[in-house]
Amino acid sequence: MQSRRLLRPLWHSLTIRIPPPPASASPILRLTQRSRPFSQTYVQRNNWPRRPHETRIYNHDPHYRLSQAKPLITSERLRRVARSTSTRTIIVLSVLGAVIFYFSNIQTVPVSGRRRFNCFSDETVEAASEAQVKRLIWEVERSGGRFLSDWDPRMAMVKRVMKRLIPVSGMENSNWEIRVIDDPHTANAFVLPGGKVFVFSGLIPIARTEDGLAVVLGHEIAHNLAGHVAERMSGEIGINIFLYSLIFLTGGIAILATHFIGGFILDLLFSRPMGRMQESEADYIGLMMMAEACYDPREALGFWKRMERAQQEEPPEWMNTHPSNFNRLQRIGEWMPKALEKMRESDCQGTAAFADLFRRAMARGVLIE
Repeated sequence: MQSRRLLRPLWHSLTIRIPPPPASASPILRLTQRSRPFSQTYVQRNNWPRRPHETRIYNHDPHYRLSQAKPLITSERLRRVARSTSTRTIIVLSVLGAVIFYFSNIQTVPVSGRRRFNCFSDETVEAASEAQVKRLIWEVERSGGRFLSDWDPRMAMVKRVMKRLIPVSGMENSNWEIRVIDDPHTANAFVLPGGKVFVFSGLIPIARTEDGLAVVLGHEIAHNLAGHVAERMSGEIGINIFLYSLIFLTGGIAILATHFIGGFILDLLFSRPMGRMQESEADYIGLMMMAEACYDPREALGFWKRMERAQQEEPPEWMNTHPSNFNRLQRIGEWMPKALEKMRESDCQGTAAFADLFRRAMARGVLIE
């Protein structure tokens, strides 16, 4: 009996081998070879010939890379931004807001009639000056200097003068602190906001008497009463906005030149004239306060003459933040009759009549007659 295996069709027992196509033959599409999940096997979509890998050469030289860098801001980009509707809207709203903010913070100085911009309160200025006080103390101690003790006669002299000036300053509620720096080669004094008094010992021989010392201390207290520190801080806002606007409009070109040259020009045209006007206002206010404290205002003429002799060289007034000694003495002479009248009317009890009058006039925006 014939086996079933022999009965199968012939093609079931034949093995047909198909040779692979020659290399020169045209490429044909193959089915996608999918890899197993999470496998790193490369999935080849077709057998089209691939371009050879490009060889990239990276130059790590910073000078070369800087020379090949593209500019961050280009003229074309600036023109595109300038033509943008949103940019114009932002500019118009910003200018409008700045104008409203500026005119809502305009004040009139009662003793000179000068209009000024001031957007800082007394509390804000006092808080900002606390860091400056700590830095001054640290710098004196770091440089090997020292502060005079309470038993030193020079310290006692300064305290006696301040004891009579504080009640007429209108700032008797401030936390007053008095320090005398032992530096016989420096003739200077200043009063920071919040009642922080610093006097260099080199000033006392020039002042000679308590009346002479009252001239300069009354002058420095007057800067605080008139809010000159807050005015200078407010002025810096406008100057910085103007300078950084120039830098932006020039596309960052010549940043250093814009900052330094522009800052010098603005300082020469605005900051220094403002400083001279502030000094004249402080001269007048300080003269009235010392007269109200029963100090002789005529000593102001002798003190500023001695200060003029003590100064080695004096720059031209237009380059200085202080008025020239000649102009200062001339103005003090003009104010002297009123100061003497103020001293005669004073009861020497430390009433802050002038300081209160100044504050009321400042709030109302009127002049003191």
